[in-house]
Amino acid sequence: MFKQRKSLYWRISLVFLLILLLLGLAYVTITTYAASRYYQETTQRLNADVAQKMLKEVDPFKNGKVNQEAVPKIMHSMMAVNPSLEVYLLNPEGEILKYVVLKKKVKLKRVNIEPVKEFIRTGDDHFVLGDDPRNPGEETIFSATAVKEDGKLQGYVYMVLVSEKVENITSALLGSYWLKIGARSFVITLIAAFAIGLLLIWMLTKNLRIVINTFRQFENGDLHARIPEKNMKGELATLSGTFNKMADTIVENIDQLKQVDNLRRELIANVSHDLRNPLAVVHGYIETLMIKDDKLTPEERQKYLQIVLDGSEKLKKLVSDLFELSKLEAKQVQLKQEPFMINELMQDAVQDLNLFAEEKQIYIKPHIDKSLPRVYADISLMERVIQNLLNNALQYTPQNGEIDLKVKPENGSVRVDVINTGAGIPKEDLPNIFDRYYKISKEKKGVEGTGLGLAIVKKILDLHNINIHVDSQPGSYTRFSFAVPAYS
Repeated sequence: MFKQRKSLYWRISLVFLLILLLLGLAYVTITTYAASRYYQETTQRLNADVAQKMLKEVDPFKNGKVNQEAVPKIMHSMMAVNPSLEVYLLNPEGEILKYVVLKKKVKLKRVNIEPVKEFIRTGDDHFVLGDDPRNPGEETIFSATAVKEDGKLQGYVYMVLVSEKVENITSALLGSYWLKIGARSFVITLIAAFAIGLLLIWMLTKNLRIVINTFRQFENGDLHARIPEKNMKGELATLSGTFNKMADTIVENIDQLKQVDNLRRELIANVSHDLRNPLAVVHGYIETLMIKDDKLTPEERQKYLQIVLDGSEKLKKLVSDLFELSKLEAKQVQLKQEPFMINELMQDAVQDLNLFAEEKQIYIKPHIDKSLPRVYADISLMERVIQNLLNNALQYTPQNGEIDLKVKPENGSVRVDVINTGAGIPKEDLPNIFDRYYKISKEKKGVEGTGLGLAIVKKILDLHNINIHVDSQPGSYTRFSFAVPAYS
C-alpha cells in the first residue's frame, strides 16, 4: 500500500510537471512570436513613409528608365537616414531594375507586386509583409511608393526596412531572450509543479488513507468495515460505493456459503442415516437367513425376505430421488410439453394412493371441476409433482385426518390445491421446506420418506416457470398451491 501510494505521488507530480512545462513552452513560444510581430509592425508603421520621403529628394526614374544619376543620391540618403535600409527600384510588373544594398546578396529578380499595391493602397493602417529579395521564400517588412511621370506609372520604390545584419542581430538577441525566459520558466514550472503535486497528493491521500485503512480492516477480517461515502467526492466516491457494495455482496456470499455448507453437512448426515438404516436391516436379515437357513419355517423365511425387499425398495427410492434431483439441479431434464387433461392425471394419482390412505385411515377427498380446460406442460413431470405432494400430505396427516385435492380453472390457468389436516408447519420452517433433505419435524421419528420430495416438486415447477405457494396454520392444516397454464 505504501509503495502504491508513493508511486501515485510521483506519477501525479510528474503529470503536473509535464503539463506546466508544456504550458511554459507554449507561453514562451507565443510571447516570442507576439514580440517579433510587434517589433515588425511597429517598425513598418514608424517607417511607412520612408519611401515617399525619399521620392521628394530623388527622382529614381527618368523617361521611363532608371535614373543612374539618382542612385548615388539614394545611397547617400539611405546612409544618412538608416544604414539598415535596402532600396529596390521595380518596374510596374515587379521586376527588380536596380537596387542599393550595402552587401550585394540579392537573389530574386522579381518581387510579388500584390503586397506592394496593398501597402500603397492601405498606407500604415494595415500590416503587410512582402518578398525578401535576399531570401527567396521568406517575407519581410517594407515601405513602398509608386513613381509616376506625367500621370503615367513608371515603377515602384521598394524599401526593405530590416537588413540581413539587423535580422541576424535581432535573431541572436531573440534567441538569448528565449533561453532566458525558457530557463526561468523551467525553474518556475518545476517548483510550481512539485508544489501543486504535493498539495494535490496531500488532499487526495486525506480521503485515500481512509479508503486504504478500510481495505486493511476488511482484509484483516472485519467484514463490517465500510468506507464513509459522505465525505468522498468524484472517483473516490465511486470507488467507495463500489467497495461497499462489493463488501456487502461478499458478506452475503459468505453467509450463503455457510448456509450451503451447513445444508451439505446435513445432507451428508441425512443421506448416511437413510442409507445406513435400510442397509443395516437388509444386511441383518440376509445374514439371519444365511445362518438359520435350515431352522426357519417357510412363514419366517417369507417374512424375512419381505423385510429385505422393503429395505431394498427404500434404498432404490432414495437413490432414484437423489439421481432425479441431481439431474433437475444440473438442468439435464428436457421438458416435453404437450396439451393434456389434468383431471385424468389427478384421478389416477388419487386412485394409486387410496389403498395406502385407507391403511392409515386417512380420507382423500378430490374436488375436481368437470369443466377444466386442457393444460400445457410435461405430463410425466406434472404427474411426479402431484404424487410427491400427495405422498407428503399422507406422511404428515394423522390417523382419521383428511386430504383435500382441489382442482379448478382460474384466470386462464388450472389451480391445484393440496390441503391436509394435521400439526401444520411452524413459521420458522416455511422458508426451508423446499430445501433438499429438509424435514419439517426432525424430531418426529415416525415420519418416513427421503426428504427430497418437495425439493423435486420445486425444481420441476421452476422448469415450467410455475410458482408454488405454501401456507399453514399450526395445529390445523397445510396447503400447497400452484397454477398450470391452460393450453390455447
